[in-house]
Amino acid sequence: MTFNFIGFNIGLFEIALALIAINFAAFVAFGIDKALAESQSRRISEAALLQLAFFGGIGGAYAGRALFRHKTRKQPFSNHLAMIGALQLCAAAFALVCFW
Repeated sequence: MTFNFIGFNIGLFEIALALIAINFAAFVAFGIDKALAESQSRRISEAALLQLAFFGGIGGAYAGRALFRHKTRKQPFSNHLAMIGALQLCAAAFALVCFW
C-alpha cells in the first residue's frame, strides 16, 4: 500500500522506518539530556524534546523518560507530553477509521 504525498509515493515500509528512526532519536535525546544535566553542561531544550515527540517519537520519548528517569517531576513538561500522546492517539484513530 502506498500513499501519494506531495508528489512522492510513500509506502508503509518507509513510514514504519521513519517512525522507528524518530522514536530512536527521541529516546537518545532524553538519554543525552539526562547525561548533560548530571554533568551540568548545556542542555537540550524542552521544546526540542517535545518536537521530537510531536513528530512521531512519543514512544521513544516515554521510554527514554522512564529508563533514564528524566523530566518526570516537571509538571508542565509532563502535561505537554501527555497532550501530544493524546493528540497522536486521536490522529491514529481518525486515520484508521478514514483510510482503512
